[in-house]
Amino acid sequence: MNPRVVTTRDRRGNLVSEVRWTAAGALESAWVRIPDGSWLGLEPRATTDAPWGLSDRLWGYCSGDREPALDRGWPEQGACGAVPLTVFEALDWRRVDHIPPGAEPARVPPGGGPAVLNVIAGLARAQGVARLPYRGAYPTEALFLGLLESFRYEPEDVPDPLAAFMAGELAWVPAPNESLFTADGLYVQIRGRVEKVVFRGAAYYRPDWQGVVRHAPRRVRDTREGVVCSLWVLGRPLEDHLLLAADGTLLRMLAVVPVEDPARPLSPAVRAGVAAAVAAGSAPALAPSIRAAAGECALEWGAVARDLVAVAPDRIRVSTRIRRVLAEMLAAAPDRAGRAAVALAALAEIAALVGDAWRARAQAELARLPPDAQAAALEALDAPPPRDAQGAQAIAGAVEALMADAAA
Repeated sequence: MNPRVVTTRDRRGNLVSEVRWTAAGALESAWVRIPDGSWLGLEPRATTDAPWGLSDRLWGYCSGDREPALDRGWPEQGACGAVPLTVFEALDWRRVDHIPPGAEPARVPPGGGPAVLNVIAGLARAQGVARLPYRGAYPTEALFLGLLESFRYEPEDVPDPLAAFMAGELAWVPAPNESLFTADGLYVQIRGRVEKVVFRGAAYYRPDWQGVVRHAPRRVRDTREGVVCSLWVLGRPLEDHLLLAADGTLLRMLAVVPVEDPARPLSPAVRAGVAAAVAAGSAPALAPSIRAAAGECALEWGAVARDLVAVAPDRIRVSTRIRRVLAEMLAAAPDRAGRAAVALAALAEIAALVGDAWRARAQAELARLPPDAQAAALEALDAPPPRDAQGAQAIAGAVEALMADAAA
């Protein structure tokens, strides 16, 4: 009996995934293309060096538009750009029965986690599996959002789906998406509608996913002309970038007027308030490191091409287009309470934009601590978050500073 190879191609004929089975029916290897055009490879039963024991390994394979030569076996590390990325709990791929936890999700390229989850969802649906549990440690918001791209959660009527997920109360119904790779580096994800678009490294999302409202500063929305990918801030479109047909075909890139505003710093009060807001929305163990990272990183207004924020090692630039929208909304607010609410919303937008960068730096700082210090910090994950009066004062001060800044 010969090995069986199952390939998936998009409607334009581009290879999206390839799953290879042994003659005995076990998984030999699987490859999936991710939004940047590179590939991830699944090596089953690769190691037992993980907290849960037997694990599958995930490889990165930077082959560009070339299809990986699966029949030649696994490339040696470094060959053809092959890099071992991380491991996750081994699955019985002949009958997928759960969603596995992973060891180092931060090592997976953008879009890679959802791509692997989509393979799992596709196999589970083909095998007739009605729903899958997630029973791993640390069910994070990032994993929850990744699951939404290829599954639907049950029960659907829970008031707080993320909290229910973190408490282990959700099951996941396979609902794989269709991936479409087009010219000019455009990736489109479809599931009844265009749900996600990636263009030259920038990802645009629908804000509504089942019963979840997702923060989407790069947004996919429907208009009379078609599906538009836009920058979005404070409840309004800021700049349109792409126009697509409903089937994901790129109709045209939309012209953007360049902005030449000179850079200027946000006040220390705003930076402190943004840091407090990011810390409040992060794991308690990261809060001190987030504040330290913010103190070492300049925060400024300035021109940002085709985006809302630009991250550099020593500074983060926030688009002055946000400041202009903020000034317009403050001027239209009926009273001081209305202006404070607008400034607080703007502070939350800025915190959401810079939060990932500061959290990443905080996580790297935590990883550099001695093992006993790391263990002490991680114990805070199981403790209720302390009341942060200093953080609340910082946020209040930042709201006042933003109102003054926008009025200047």
